[in-house]
Amino acid sequence: MTSVKDIRVETPPSEGTLGQGAFVFSDDYSVFDWGRMPDEIPQKGASLCAMGAYNFERLEEAGVSTHYRGVIEDGEVLPLAAVEEPPTEMAIDLAQVPDLPHTEAGYDYEAYHAAGGPMVVPLEIVFRNVVPPGSSLRRRTEPADHGLDYDSWPAETVSLEEPIVEFSTKYEKQDRYLDREAAAQIAGPASIDALEDCARTVNRVITERADRVGFTHQDGKIECVYHDGEVLVADVAGTFDENRFSADGIQLSKEVIRQYYRRTDSEWVEAVKEAKREALASAEPDWRESVEISPKPLPEHVLRHVSNMYAAGANTYLGRDRFDAPPLETVLDHLRSL
Repeated sequence: MTSVKDIRVETPPSEGTLGQGAFVFSDDYSVFDWGRMPDEIPQKGASLCAMGAYNFERLEEAGVSTHYRGVIEDGEVLPLAAVEEPPTEMAIDLAQVPDLPHTEAGYDYEAYHAAGGPMVVPLEIVFRNVVPPGSSLRRRTEPADHGLDYDSWPAETVSLEEPIVEFSTKYEKQDRYLDREAAAQIAGPASIDALEDCARTVNRVITERADRVGFTHQDGKIECVYHDGEVLVADVAGTFDENRFSADGIQLSKEVIRQYYRRTDSEWVEAVKEAKREALASAEPDWRESVEISPKPLPEHVLRHVSNMYAAGANTYLGRDRFDAPPLETVLDHLRSL
């Protein structure tokens, strides 16, 4: 299904009926929309599965509907607390992902929605609690657009009293941010207000947990299913891939890997950026084919430190030592050295 997890279908969805299946998490990773990178990060898949399950169970307690059914151990679907080993499979309800035709006129969302439900809403809903230097929000908007009392974006990180919620495309070859009107059209029958409200609740639940364990929850995203008039939170939420956390000023997220590649493999990073720019200008969606170089593998010590970040960070977030990892304080020291 994605570059970091696969999907196992047990009962396929059909018009009017959710299917059933499972996410199977791998130790693969992806940065800059490249797809599978040349390495694997040990324990990463299990940490994403465990954190995702934990957050789904907290969301259900908060009254948020999701597609989560439990984690899988020895073929049995169980709550996270009932499994002995860190899980790598998550039982979920399945929705349809219709074809999204692309022509010279652009993407045909009317055809996507005509396939009927239940379906994955073809949007990502992004929430931001801070605006750090380098955030794309600074390039696309002004502080006044969000009711902030700045003439221009300050050099330092801006903490927000109220989160900013944005919408971006999900199934286009190159993601793009949307204004509210365009997002509502792409959402189809799903209410844009309901999607925003859902994102704000998810953000609140994750932020409360992060605060409790000493993390700063900077930003994240959700994906949703629309079924029988209801929005369900889908995919996973509140992991180190979907969200950005920090502790003692050090990133605890996939952003660590992005930053490392920007510093050490800038030729590949710039080639990716240029290919995306050219694809956007030409309306040609398949930008990866024009990138003539491949990313370098990560050095062994970087893989080890990043693996420990996922594992120790998950231990702290879950409040339970499920993973073999050094104390988080030690991991943070190692991440500083990168």
